Amino acid sequence: MAVRVFEGIDHAAAYLQHRVAPYELINRIMSYMEKRMPNQFNLAVDVGCGSGQGTILLAPYFTKVVGTDVSPAQLEIALTNPRNPPSLSYRECPAEKLPFAPGEVDLVTAMTAAHWFDREKFLLEADRVLRPGGCLALLSYTMDMELEYGDVSNATLHDICNEFYTALLPYRNPHIGKSSMEIYSAMFDSCSYPDKEWNECLRSKRILPLSGYLGMVETFSSYQKLLQQDPAEAERLSNDTRNKLMSAMKVSSPDTEVTVVVKYFYWLARKPL
Repeated sequence: MAVRVFEGIDHAAAYLQHRVAPYELINRIMSYMEKRMPNQFNLAVDVGCGSGQGTILLAPYFTKVVGTDVSPAQLEIALTNPRNPPSLSYRECPAEKLPFAPGEVDLVTAMTAAHWFDREKFLLEADRVLRPGGCLALLSYTMDMELEYGDVSNATLHDICNEFYTALLPYRNPHIGKSSMEIYSAMFDSCSYPDKEWNECLRSKRILPLSGYLGMVETFSSYQKLLQQDPAEAERLSNDTRNKLMSAMKVSSPDTEVTVVVKYFYWLARKPL
């Protein structure tokens, strides 16, 4: 059974504000497709689209893009994005039951979402809606994002961040276990398409205010669970992490910009003709 998370309107709004968009991954997906099916980009479906940061990046390449999600709150927030082009729409539905005809879709993506699905049913559903030659692209990132700031030791910043991540581990949803990468690797192995590739680490750097990095971690399901169970402890943990980082960086404002290193992993596969 799929797991439903990220459904509160405040959480959805924070998701749109703080989650990073996977620009580099979109380039990798399109390069993979262009080598195999040039000039045939009609319909892309982004499953578990959330607030649409990744979905909107597909719009320049396809005649039509549809983002799907089970969360009405996430879709409500996605629809508020003023950058949404006319070719982009959103549908509320589970990942395992997509509202498309067999063979109708050129690309099925799931960006930082497939670990929440009923994985076996989702892969069968993706195969059903993909046309022969169509592509499936699944991507996510590890929790251990790194920070870089000036000449401050990366190890010092990493240790502080790692304390934050470690404190959240007890609140991690059992559905995704200790490692989401293992989930994606197992899904890759179970995909029967002969034309497929696995990529374990693509380091993507983003310049964000320190408060933006903390805001992104606070959107994680583990932090949100802690926030629900013990709001005071969640606030204390976040504030403590912020203060330790600011002290190590020797800065007085959480608006100070840092480099956040996000470590993506992903896999791509093409349905046989």
